Amino acid sequence: MRLDLAVHRVDDVQFAERTWLDGSRLLIDREELVRELMADQRIQNVDVDVARPGESFLAGFVFDIVEPRVKADTGSNFPGILGPYVPTGSGSTTVLRGIAVTTLDEGTAAGGKVLAMSGDAVLASPYAALNHVVIAPRVEPGESRASTMDALKVAGLRAATYLAKTAVTAQAPSHVESFERPRIGAESFDDVGTPRVAFIGQVHGHQHMIERGDRIVYGSDLQGAMPIVLHPNEWLDGAVALSYWNNHPEETYFHQNHPVILELYGRHQQGEITFAGTIAVAAASDESDRDRNCMMAANLAKWSLGADAVVLTKYGGGAPHADMGQTARACEALGMRTSVMVSDASGDRTVESAYMFNYAEVDAVVYVGGSGTQFTLSAERVFGGSAAAEAALAGMSSISARSVVGVANQQGAARVRSVVH
Repeated sequence: MRLDLAVHRVDDVQFAERTWLDGSRLLIDREELVRELMADQRIQNVDVDVARPGESFLAGFVFDIVEPRVKADTGSNFPGILGPYVPTGSGSTTVLRGIAVTTLDEGTAAGGKVLAMSGDAVLASPYAALNHVVIAPRVEPGESRASTMDALKVAGLRAATYLAKTAVTAQAPSHVESFERPRIGAESFDDVGTPRVAFIGQVHGHQHMIERGDRIVYGSDLQGAMPIVLHPNEWLDGAVALSYWNNHPEETYFHQNHPVILELYGRHQQGEITFAGTIAVAAASDESDRDRNCMMAANLAKWSLGADAVVLTKYGGGAPHADMGQTARACEALGMRTSVMVSDASGDRTVESAYMFNYAEVDAVVYVGGSGTQFTLSAERVFGGSAAAEAALAGMSSISARSVVGVANQQGAARVRSVVH
């Protein structure tokens, strides 16, 4: 399976009379974008703003961040959400690089995340280096919370697709990134000559009682789901979107640009490893589900992907730690070496509380930091998902690392780490 990303670099974004890509400058017809989003009858109105790196700008509270992309060949973008059920991960996808669509929730500060484009936090968040089209959809008052969140998800993905269409026929891409892996079984597990490394990534944690209709993997809400083998390209090409429960960093942007998958691909292309494949899992809500899913994920990695080693990441807070640790332990028991990524979910900021599991064989732990770091906040311009959100943002003078979107990233993109004193 081969995926070609036709990348168009965007260095500036401005409002204009029509939406088009002028070299590396994206011009947006604000009214047309609003009409595009209001095709969803759940949306009452939409406010839109833009932000550029280095501007004194603060936005919140962030629901999702998406890189603008569009499938010009199949016509199905984010299958199961925007488009029909068509396999992703092959063909050509047009990408606007250097810009993102940031969707704001109408909620206030409780558990919310902030986009900071200036101040202390910019060095810690990869999002501060991007241009942003920030949308604040206002949903009809009668909609349920689940329907409201689905409307926000659809709005962000639809806006990203709308913007990416500007580059399909506008000009040649700045470059093309290609990702290719043979089908499973096309090579001998025993004769490749390099270690086979797989990735097991959580995409949701059922501890949060997932909503029916929360479309995560190919539009599935993953109710009752067991581990799913995905081609690495499917993650990168719209098969996976964020879950409604977004109190911990897991933006769609980092599925599209998954750091672990891109790193494994890079090492595969350099001949250091053989990238065996990926498995998407959801952390369980009870012990029997956990035991089954951890066992199955390890078995799939060993016997279906032929892995010699596995990298694991988690989704959510403390309980998914247990699933990840147990899965890693099962992998080790089958002879696969493991490395796990964790963030600090402890209340007392001790190492013992932060790890939440202690298996001697799971000894390669990448610790990506937590909420201990504080950043100062100040902004000349504040944009909120509601008047209450704007008031809350305007009153903030400091914020924890976990509350700045992109900082405490559990998918391999974190720029901070914890240190034991």
